[in-house]
Amino acid sequence: MKLVARFVKNESGATAIEYGLIAALISVAIIAGASTIGNNLSTTLNTIGGNLT
Repeated sequence: MKLVARFVKNESGATAIEYGLIAALISVAIIAGASTIGNNLSTTLNTIGGNLT
């Protein structure tokens, strides 16, 4: 019975999963932001290059 009670009170696994989910969400946000910035930068540089020629 003590083993079951200790297992129910143990939250270290839940904490690790929460940290994993937070890290995944942050990485998705960084990838989306970098993709958007990259596309905008590419468009800007193509416009500048077109104007120079």
